[in-house]
Formats: sequence, C-alpha cells, structure tokens
Amino acid sequence: MTQLVSDHILEDTGADMPVHASAYPMLETDFELWNPNSWTRGHPHDLYAQMRSEAPVMWSKMGRGGSGFWSVTRYEDIKTVELNPAIFSSERGGINMAVPPREHWRPEVLIRAAMDNLISMDEPRHMQMRIQQKDFFIPAYVKELREKVSVKVESLLDDLEANGPELDFVKFFSNQLPLYTLCEMLGVDEEDRQKIVYWMHYLEMASQFMTNPFRTFLSEPLFPLRFKKVVEEMFAYGARVMADRRANPRHDLLTMIAHSKLDDEQLPQEYLDGSWLLIIFAGNDTTRNSLSGTIKLMTEWPDQRAMVLDDPSLIPRMSEEALRMVSPVKHMRRTALEETELNGQLIAKDEKVVMWYGAGNRDPEVFPDPDRFDMMRDNVDKHIAFGHGIHKCLGSRVAQMQLRVAYEQIFQRFPNIEFTGDIKYGPNALVHAISKLKVNLYGKGNSRPTKVQVKAMETA
Repeated sequence: MTQLVSDHILEDTGADMPVHASAYPMLETDFELWNPNSWTRGHPHDLYAQMRSEAPVMWSKMGRGGSGFWSVTRYEDIKTVELNPAIFSSERGGINMAVPPREHWRPEVLIRAAMDNLISMDEPRHMQMRIQQKDFFIPAYVKELREKVSVKVESLLDDLEANGPELDFVKFFSNQLPLYTLCEMLGVDEEDRQKIVYWMHYLEMASQFMTNPFRTFLSEPLFPLRFKKVVEEMFAYGARVMADRRANPRHDLLTMIAHSKLDDEQLPQEYLDGSWLLIIFAGNDTTRNSLSGTIKLMTEWPDQRAMVLDDPSLIPRMSEEALRMVSPVKHMRRTALEETELNGQLIAKDEKVVMWYGAGNRDPEVFPDPDRFDMMRDNVDKHIAFGHGIHKCLGSRVAQMQLRVAYEQIFQRFPNIEFTGDIKYGPNALVHAISKLKVNLYGKGNSRPTKVQVKAMETA
C-alpha cells in the first residue's frame, strides 16, 4: 500500500527555542514572519536586509503553539539547503511552516492534501511523480500552448479596453490568463473554469482563517460560514474529474495525474486530492502575482519600460528581472533529517528550516544594487523565484511563457499603462498575493494607446 506523507509527518511540538545556541542574534521586530496578517503590505525588504546582514540563519519564534524555525535569507545559503535534499527534507515536515497536531486538522481533507503531493515528497518518490508529468512542461508542449495563450491574451486585452480606462488589473487580466492556461493544460471544461477563481480566493485566505478566524470574520463576515462547504465542493469536483479521467482518458494533464503511479500502484485518493490542490494553487499563483507585480514595477521604473518599448527583444530579460523583484513565492520549508551546520549555525535533527526567497533574490552579494530594477544585469536569470535544485517549480517554463506573451501584447496595445497606486495584498505568508491592482490603461493625460510594433518572441 502506498505510504502517505500525512501519515508520518512531523507535527509541531511548540518548541520555543532551538536545541543548539544561536550563532546569530534573534532580531527584535514587530513583523511576525509566521503570521499571515503581517504580510498585507508585501515583502518586508528592510527586515530581509537586516537579517541577511546580521542574522542570516536566525531562530524565529512562532505563535499559535507552533514550533520555532530557522529563517534563511542569504542567496547562497538558500541554494545550499535546496541542493541538499538528503539533509533538508521536504517530506519529513512538509513544505508548510507548521504542522498542527492531528486533532486540529480541520478541514482534514485540505490539511492532508497540503501534505500528500509531489512538492512534499523526497527521493525517489518525488522524481517518480515528477517524471510522469513532464510531457506537459517540456519546451515542445509549451510552444504549442503558447499559440493558444497568445489568442487568449488578445481577447483579455479587448476586455480591458472595454472596461477601462481605470480598472482592477487583477480582476480583468491577472486572474484570468493563468486560469485559462492552467485549464487548457488540465482539460477543465469551459463551464467549470470560473469555479477555480472562486476556490483560489478561499485557498489564499485559508491560512489567515486557520491562524486568526476572528480577523477573517471582520474582513469577510461570511467567510467562516462558507469555508468548509467551499473546500468540500472543490475536492469533490477534483475527485469526480480524476475518476472520469481514469475511466475516460483524454490528452490532458488531469489524465496524466489520474493514471500516475507510485511504487507501481495507482495513486490513492489522498494523493489525487493533493495533486489537485497543488496544481490549481501553484499553477495559478506564481504567474498571477508576477503579471500584476510587473505592471507595478514598470510604473516605478519608467526608464526600463522605455527600453522595452524601444527594443521588444528585451521582454525575456524584463520578465526574469520582474520575477526576481516580485518573488511570487515567499518561502518554502525543509526539515533537518540529521544534525547539520549552515553558515556557522548548528541545526538539530527535526528542526525546521525556512527559506525566504524574496530575501535571497535581493542579496547584494549576488545582485548588486538589488532594489533597483535592472534587466541588463549580467545574472538576470539567476534568481530563485522558482526555487532551485530538484524541487525547482515544474511549471516555470509555462509561467515564463505567459509573462512574455502577455507583455509583448500589453505594451503593444497599452504602452503607457500605469499603476495608480491602489494595491491590496492578501494576508498570506506563503505567496505574494496581490489581490487588487488598479491601473490606468493609457497613463495620465492620454485618451488612447499609441501602438508600437512588438515582434513575437520565441519561448526560451
């Protein structure tokens, strides 16, 4: 019988202090890294800088009965953790910052699904799962998908124009493009696609609801009443379509997942649930928040926008630098399988190690003048926005393709598109959740876009 990650996962004990003495100070700060409510203004770049400089492997306490963890903020230290999966496990404690005692796993299907999936597996099972899905992420498939994405982008930009000049870019574009792309890959029927947008909102708010339900109630009074039903509906739908794909295979990613095997056995329902959760969450979030974050950056760095408008062949470089600056995934967690040392800090077996990608992506030792958007920097593609090593995001090529296709057409139709300053971040410590971003399609003082010629780019 296939072993479930959730059956053997390390639960939090509430440990407040590390086993070994801290080699670096525990910085005094009001920003609680573990708390979703701390993240409603985006990344804490000033805190990141202080941590990199003074406490690159810093013990961080956790509230709500969770065990403390080691925060890792330097680029090279993050790569060290990523490149040593035999020491720093994804499976022992999962990739989420905390694992509550089992009696608090509510709703249980969601908690288990967050553990029983590809991203929370160690070798060899991780690679067994990953390799079975690769056909939907290789360059040949991405090139084929690009043609459909290009047509969809044109349609979405028509919608922008019809609803402009001022509108919420997240609602009309960033939510819609990755949803379309993901559903094309999965084979989700057209009439079911908007359900995923609805489910995504509840998934993004779930961590806040679980840590501070009253705060969630104040912002969305009906959320606590609907949450359990929405989760059950989402997983019931996933189970139904997975069962259908086993009985009636199609040429899509859902069929590939439904027929995947571990140790020569078909995946049990728990892994199907986990795969469903992972693909709709991870498949949406990275691209959605990068699309929105790039508009903001292009408003803040008009010289870089001017370079792209003058030379559209720079769009791939712009997209890479935007990924570094946005860092759409905030952190991932590993668990030490044995006593080890990281940058002078002793780490005990079973202690958590949390990698802060937004901090690593602005490490001045790797990216000089890191807070400046500079698409011409020599190492523009060396960011760790998609992670590093064997767990690097499987969908990174798809995400990069969408960014490039989107901005080829956005800058052609709306070269002066401008962020108005109205932005809202969701309370989420895992992803850089931009839930609202108002733009003016034509910029200040303009009534219509000026078209410029942008040549189509090939996917790298």
